[in-house]
Amino acid sequence: MKTPLRFTAAKLFLCPLFGLAPATALAGPADYIYSPLVEEGEREIDMKLGTARGKDGEPRESVTTLGYGIGVNRWWFTEVYVVAKNQSPDGTFYDAVEWENKFQFTERGKYPFEAGFLLEIEKPKGPKSGWEVKWGPLFQTDLSSKIQLNANLLVKSHFDSDETGVNEFLYQLQAKYRYRREFEFGVQALGDSGGTWGNWAPGREQSHRVGPAIFGKIPLSGQSYFRYNAGWLFGVSPGAPEQTLRAQLEYAFF
Repeated sequence: MKTPLRFTAAKLFLCPLFGLAPATALAGPADYIYSPLVEEGEREIDMKLGTARGKDGEPRESVTTLGYGIGVNRWWFTEVYVVAKNQSPDGTFYDAVEWENKFQFTERGKYPFEAGFLLEIEKPKGPKSGWEVKWGPLFQTDLSSKIQLNANLLVKSHFDSDETGVNEFLYQLQAKYRYRREFEFGVQALGDSGGTWGNWAPGREQSHRVGPAIFGKIPLSGQSYFRYNAGWLFGVSPGAPEQTLRAQLEYAFF
């Protein structure tokens, strides 16, 4: 009975999202798929990397983040990290500091899907750069013991800057096959509206990317492990980078 329930749940929240995707800010090259799950007591050192090759001679942009996070309790995970960017012809420079908070709403395994909420606050460099807040619901469900789906609807809001009042829509989709703990594979899709909430940019200016991804969790000594995921995403809209290569590496311990 579990599988049909979860399949129904998957259709309920994934189908509308796929319907939105062709019609929907710019997602950064190091962006990753957020999970709604929280591990109480887990600490992690986290590195995210991404590089995107633009179209029509646009410069390549590369981003690296380094952070430290902790599962405060069974429903709240918090992490602080710094962001460095490399972009021609400016070279490498400090770009921002971010504070990520993830809240798990559902008790794990009790319902056909897991639900959570993201609240991420970013302070870009510069005295007039203002603040950026990314927020929205996070969903995850299993079609079977092997197939996992994720879908996130996010809004990026701007404050105390030239973009104050601007709210951008972003979506994240992922399907993963659990081949084995150390190696899993699937597909990821990331996109954004390229405009403001309710006033999206024309289709040619929107950014939609999709491509294959790999995942894995490698146990280490004691209660520690190494976790990774990486994706190779291709632009499927004129406003997206031609190719994006992204990865996330985590050392987690209790």
